[in-house]
Amino acid sequence: MDKIVLSHALYQPGMDALNRKADITITNNGNDDEIIDQLKDADAFILRIGKITRQTIEACPKLKVITRPGVGVDSVDVKAATEHGIPVVICPAANFHAVAEHTLCLIFSLSKNLVESNIETRKGNFNVRNRYAAIELSRRTLTVLGFGNIGREVARLAKGIGMNICVYDPYVSKEAIAKYEYTYSSDLLQAISQGDFVSIHMPSLPSTRGMFGAKQFNAMKKTAFFINCARGDIVNEADMINALTSHSIAGAGLDVLVEEPMKAEHPLMKLPNVIITPHMAAQTQETTKNTVLMAVDGTLSVLRKEKWKNVCNPEVYEHPRWKEEG
Repeated sequence: MDKIVLSHALYQPGMDALNRKADITITNNGNDDEIIDQLKDADAFILRIGKITRQTIEACPKLKVITRPGVGVDSVDVKAATEHGIPVVICPAANFHAVAEHTLCLIFSLSKNLVESNIETRKGNFNVRNRYAAIELSRRTLTVLGFGNIGREVARLAKGIGMNICVYDPYVSKEAIAKYEYTYSSDLLQAISQGDFVSIHMPSLPSTRGMFGAKQFNAMKKTAFFINCARGDIVNEADMINALTSHSIAGAGLDVLVEEPMKAEHPLMKLPNVIITPHMAAQTQETTKNTVLMAVDGTLSVLRKEKWKNVCNPEVYEHPRWKEEG
């Protein structure tokens, strides 16, 4: 029976799908260097939270598949996996609507000053309403940075409540944006400067890590809010903290930080103009069920030597390991 190591238990439908189909080890630890002994004996690694590096991949010759129950693979050395004939299974298009809804939730919460209003009302401060901090979203502009599945859904939902949409994506043409009746900008800073809300929907790549820093925050309106439900390392957190504490932007809604799980002592936790959630945008019951079932199906298929289509490195199937086994 194949041995599968899980960094953390899957949502129950996923665990049920694995039941009696493999020898399962749950480490409750995603730090590959700390669970190397279990990984050396594993045929598959399902990584929810944590990382797997080249060093670990090279130390685990039995490993046949690495699975991410999501779409982000910044925690996996994909190049090393490909070199060793290991498919990296992902779960595309499973979470786009949930993440888009969470993005809108943060936009609503910030625009209506919900967090402070809830806290102050519970203290008996009914007069918090007289701050007139809430704003209407209709006719405000949402700048969407990245027009993939999630960015498109965010734009669709925001347009439905009357917002104007500005899109920046260097891989999408102006003509493709025009059919949605959105504004297109080929210049990042110009796009940022138009937004009353600026929302990132890009993957973590060498070209995007740290791309949003002081220059980009300075391009935002002082009344604008910054939203990140993508990846924490796209943003220079020191520059974001400076923008928020100096009030050069109005606030932020963040589902991701550079270091996760988030630490209570993180400077962002102390700022009243920030809403932070624990990387939960995709963690709805419906999306999580679909994601974990897709992850399990992909893992078991690869272990059966089937060429599962939802991998981030399809070129892996040209590796001698697959030609020999296929």
